[in-house]
Amino acid sequence: MREVIDGVFELSLGFVNMHLVVTDDGVVLVDTGLPRNAKRIDRALSGLRKQIGDVTAVLLTHQHFDHIGNVADVRRRSGARVFAHAADAPGITGAIRPPEPKGLAKFAARLIGTAEPTKLDQLITGSESEPLPGFTAIHTPGHTRGHVSYLLDRAGGILFAGDTASGTKDGKVTSGPTQVSVDPAEQGRSLAKLATYSFDHAVFGHGKALSGHAVDRFREYAASTGDAPAG
Repeated sequence: MREVIDGVFELSLGFVNMHLVVTDDGVVLVDTGLPRNAKRIDRALSGLRKQIGDVTAVLLTHQHFDHIGNVADVRRRSGARVFAHAADAPGITGAIRPPEPKGLAKFAARLIGTAEPTKLDQLITGSESEPLPGFTAIHTPGHTRGHVSYLLDRAGGILFAGDTASGTKDGKVTSGPTQVSVDPAEQGRSLAKLATYSFDHAVFGHGKALSGHAVDRFREYAASTGDAPAG
């Protein structure tokens, strides 16, 4: 686990990242990583001198098993409120089965297991909303219909891009994993939408975090693909 900015920590669970945000009201988790990693989340919290009961909210970016793997356990043990977009809600609650994973994700699901369904406490709707103080939820469909990115008003702005985008080893931005996306073209437009915001830092479900006017890397990628936002 490493601190990206003051009070925002990145925890890598296998091939996916989740994030812990320390706020005045408790700890907010952005996603919960791969299934069967509850003990690693507990250890991460302990490293922050926190415990599971200090988790007050979980912001989910989307319904894929590597992002919601421990949310049912976290909700059950902490009493935290869980937020997700209405379009992905049925796949998280178990009302419908989520799409079968493909490629490496399919292999990983067989090896690691599937996510336990859980109730949601608040549904995110619309293009933009404020689920928690300081957090802006931005609907960024494409990877899934209900994919959400979150922008936290701290240290010049930090974007939790989920799987809409990924950070490269050389400090650039590229599209998130499109092989499991429902609409890669729409995902590209969502990445360009993120480029219209202002933020100095960005973290991802997959890939290296960026700091130092990170939005410029989003704008460069969007321009290179022809998805640059107007203006």
